[in-house]
Amino acid sequence: MIIASLLEDQKIEKRISITPEIAKKYIGLGFEVHIVENYGKHLGFENKEYLDFGVKVISDEKEIIQNADVIIQLGLPNDSKISLLKSNQTIIGVLNPYENKDKLKEISKKNVNLFSLELLPRITRAQSMDILSSQANLAGYKAVIESFAEFKKAIPMMMTAAGTVPAAKVLVVGAGVAGLQAIATAKRMGAIVYATDVRMASKEQVESLGGKFLTVDDSENLETEGGYAKEASQDFKKKQQELLSETLKKIDIIICTALIPGKKAPVIIGEEMIKNMKSGSVIYDLAAVQGGNTAFTEVDKIIDIDGVLIMGETNILNKLPSSSSNLYAKNVFNFVTNLYDKENNKININLEDEIILKTLIK
Repeated sequence: MIIASLLEDQKIEKRISITPEIAKKYIGLGFEVHIVENYGKHLGFENKEYLDFGVKVISDEKEIIQNADVIIQLGLPNDSKISLLKSNQTIIGVLNPYENKDKLKEISKKNVNLFSLELLPRITRAQSMDILSSQANLAGYKAVIESFAEFKKAIPMMMTAAGTVPAAKVLVVGAGVAGLQAIATAKRMGAIVYATDVRMASKEQVESLGGKFLTVDDSENLETEGGYAKEASQDFKKKQQELLSETLKKIDIIICTALIPGKKAPVIIGEEMIKNMKSGSVIYDLAAVQGGNTAFTEVDKIIDIDGVLIMGETNILNKLPSSSSNLYAKNVFNFVTNLYDKENNKININLEDEIILKTLIK
């Protein structure tokens, strides 16, 4: 079987799906691997590195698509590439079924198998395939680094003969994978860290990392069976705003990570809250692409509201493309290993397997 990958649109996505190390593993599993010429060059992976492992490097993308049995990408291929797909092929990636519903339905009519990895169930067996966790982990780290770079003061407390520099105070909104990594990174750099989340299960995790968990009084536990956040009630939102309004007056840096799968990001930091913050404060909004957690977030812009800087990017992982590609490629390899019937050399769509059932787009 041939497993292949094409370059993403470099303007929006610098990550790749098959690193040389993982290509070697696919070949060991029994696959033939095809990639487009200069596939990993922008990350320092030369064609020769792939060729030395037995990968076929091909200049014609059309040839790659038409010969492939399995195509691994990050995002959904563009329309011109989709038109070349044929029956019984398999596409694996982050296909964003909420936004690409109609397009995916059309591809399915071609009898193409579509697997979207952000739909993986949160079960122990799927942890090694969990692309959301591996990528969010890096995003949480990088959001802290980016916001600290914009902040005009030192982060840790420093005691000098000339006086004491106080430690920066950081608030992390949303204590999922990205939020927890943001807490850990900010603590390592010497900040005082607070965090809030609608899921009460997060309290123990936040405190284990040295953060102070801010709790909304009489709050319900807004967590789905899959471990994701549910949309909060109006009553909860009102209590959360009251809690945050006072807290934000003493906060220097906010890292926003709150997302609800398939929905617009909740606006948690409102206009009045931001106007009450100290001038020189920084907000990094990881939810920017889905509308943002603040009232002023704009994608790929730094907005200045009375001296408070608000930033958020289309794809923060483009600033860590090598690390994020390595993790993503490993996640996908583990997924393919579960999907591939080596004995019969075929893709085995076993709908009794929860991992396959939940990720398959019908």
